[in-house]
Amino acid sequence: MVNAIVYAVPVFVLVLVLEAVSYRFLPDDTERGFEVRDTATSLSMGIGSLVVGLPWKAVVLVAYAGLYAVSPWHLPVGAWWTWALLFLADDVAYYWFHRLHHEVRVLWASHVVHHSSQFYNFSTALRQSWTPMTSLPFWLPLALIGFPPWMILLQQAISLIYQFFLHTERVERLWRPVEWVFNTPSHHRVHHASNAGYLDRNYAGILIIWDRLFGTFSAEVVRPVYGLTKNISTYNPVRVAFGEYAALWRDVRTAGRWRDRVSYLLRHPGWTPAG
Repeated sequence: MVNAIVYAVPVFVLVLVLEAVSYRFLPDDTERGFEVRDTATSLSMGIGSLVVGLPWKAVVLVAYAGLYAVSPWHLPVGAWWTWALLFLADDVAYYWFHRLHHEVRVLWASHVVHHSSQFYNFSTALRQSWTPMTSLPFWLPLALIGFPPWMILLQQAISLIYQFFLHTERVERLWRPVEWVFNTPSHHRVHHASNAGYLDRNYAGILIIWDRLFGTFSAEVVRPVYGLTKNISTYNPVRVAFGEYAALWRDVRTAGRWRDRVSYLLRHPGWTPAG
């Protein structure tokens, strides 16, 4: 997975530059484009994520390998249906990982980083968490049911690379059958919006069918307003990475009851004892 991402980095940089240049020669007043400080923060978050992610992947590999070793069967890596099944299993695992990282505040504290920009461009895709540890449980079942660890990591990388290209305003809606089945820039713009009607929608990785199936789909109707319902006011990567953890700790520390402390951790972001 790490090799696949490293090989993809030059493509990410090239596409990002081309997108930025396109705003110079094909401006659109309805799109936000780029802002230097915001882009620098996103790139810093991306670099930090790679630095943290390299050693963490060793831990992930050991966890996957341990479960794979005790799995009662190992799926044949040469069979086409194993790869098709892995594609679906990885994608549904990503859906629930993504959804719960919006619905549980202690998980949101990690994922909020990706939503902290008020811009939506390819640099936003690189604004990644420095605490990837919260993702591990969601893919462990794949190793237990017999997918080799290297296959799981490779499919995760494929999904991540696909999702990079969703982060742009330059691409309008695609052919209707594509929009119905796959996650697209239009669908993902909704996910990054702070509009009331768009909150907690479109968690898909590659296939949007999970959102349609589980009732979390919303089409892009009105223009998205990007960012958080309460936006941060910093470009400091460290504060972006850990600001929500600090806010969560303050709420837990000052809560009057243990029940409220647990609720701050496990209930929806924005929950308070007053409702």
